[in-house]
Amino acid sequence: MMTRRASSLATILLGTLIPAFTAQATATFAWFDYQASGKAPQVAEGHFSNPILPGFYPDPSITRKDDTYYLVNSSFAYTPGLPIFESQDLVHWELAGHALNRPSQVTFDNLNTSRGIFAPTIRYHDGLFYIITTAVDAGGNFIITAKDPAGPWSDPVWLPEVGGIDPDLFIDDDGRAYIAHNDAPPGEPLYDGHRAVWMWEIDLDTLKVKPDTRKLLINGGVDISKQPVWIEGPHIYHVNGWYYLTCAEGGTSVNHSQVVFRTRSLSEPFVPYENNPILTQRDRPQSDITSTGHADFVQTPQGDWWSVFLATRPYEGNHYNTGRETFILPLTWSEGWPHLLPAGEPVPKTLPMPENASPDKTTFAERSRHFRDEFDKGALDPQWLGLNTFERSWVAAENGALRLSPVTDSLVVSEQSAFLGKRQQHMQFTASAKLEETQPGTTAGLVVFQNRRYHYFLGVKKAGSQRLAFVEKVEDGKVTRVAETTLEGEGPLVLTVENQQKALQFSVTDTKTNQQIIVGKPLPATLVSTQTAGGFVGALIGLHARASGE
Repeated sequence: MMTRRASSLATILLGTLIPAFTAQATATFAWFDYQASGKAPQVAEGHFSNPILPGFYPDPSITRKDDTYYLVNSSFAYTPGLPIFESQDLVHWELAGHALNRPSQVTFDNLNTSRGIFAPTIRYHDGLFYIITTAVDAGGNFIITAKDPAGPWSDPVWLPEVGGIDPDLFIDDDGRAYIAHNDAPPGEPLYDGHRAVWMWEIDLDTLKVKPDTRKLLINGGVDISKQPVWIEGPHIYHVNGWYYLTCAEGGTSVNHSQVVFRTRSLSEPFVPYENNPILTQRDRPQSDITSTGHADFVQTPQGDWWSVFLATRPYEGNHYNTGRETFILPLTWSEGWPHLLPAGEPVPKTLPMPENASPDKTTFAERSRHFRDEFDKGALDPQWLGLNTFERSWVAAENGALRLSPVTDSLVVSEQSAFLGKRQQHMQFTASAKLEETQPGTTAGLVVFQNRRYHYFLGVKKAGSQRLAFVEKVEDGKVTRVAETTLEGEGPLVLTVENQQKALQFSVTDTKTNQQIIVGKPLPATLVSTQTAGGFVGALIGLHARASGE
């Protein structure tokens, strides 16, 4: 379900309205259906569940305008980019739009899936929304602005002076503004993972960095003698006469943590909190929620504080397919320091609702348990993601059908492919798509996708007078056909992948006979986990068409 505003913006979320298909159709899908399996989480009356945004929604940043909250996530090389959510109560979130939705803003051509847009910061000030972020290997750090967070957002103002990643925009009470960011340390790194946090002053009127204002805030981390790694994701706040700097430390995996520093003046050094970290799960190695960090804070109109942050839900060791997800916790202040979670305590899976939250509404997490698209809106649902570019000449929607025209003969190549994917948001799920037609020379089907070098493909293609269904495994870029079966007759097919515990089972159902044909044995889901494939994204379930080569 989309909000009215999100629905009205659906036509621009991928840059333009999907064109009517005028060229020869090559693969036609009638619908796509994704459904979580197993029981829904048990949530007591007056409570809500963590994560608030299940699936690949990492590096959350949050701001507030009046009584409405806005949240943005990293999107890496997927388009549209920078998803923006809005909420009235921090519990019920709706997708408002995407800040990056056109090629004039940025391009990710030929990038690895885990490059592109890293941890953004969203802020509201004096009638204008700001997002500052990094396009890794695609231009560096930039700022975009909008009067409405649903868009349109401006083209980027690039910040060539600001190196590194994860920029923060802090606007002080006097209107002066600053950028804090991760970058290389002063001098030569002392050890692997040695990074630093730097700060610049920026002119909000011109969005230009003020020259000669660069200042070192943190070298290494809380205690450089202990060789802390990957100090990043900085955010600065001004609270009760103190300036607080909070950062992620330890790397965005099982050693991830959130640390905090403070100072009375930005011209003086930041001092670390003696009880750091204020959030981590690294002291709970068997926890089913791990890797907590990359937090951002927000204050409610009533004066309460909350923090959004990322965490993961592994199912076998550190394997997880749902990516780094957005969680939330109340934040309290004691003796002049913020507190999130006592050492050794698990991240709660449910929380009491804030006083102004309505228990009668459905949450984003609840709605995510079932997604169905019958391609009858004239525009792609905003949950669909493409690879690298905003160009969509290979996809069209009309009369309740999605038509894909092959661009490449493989998903392994770095070039733009005819692929659309929806986030995997649950450990157990069933996803199906009705394939109406594949023309000779075309292979089409269902993909479970982590990146180009790690994915599964259930494909169907013409084979003389018959059709061939097969499962292809791509592991470290090596393509192996692990199963195939010949299909008799003609007519639509329903392609299905079922996540059974730690395995994926593929099947094809003939809609005329209703006969289900299992294609191959169950395959390990760990192949498409972040732990196996590397990178920073979660798995997608998608549709793909390719040239068969005949």
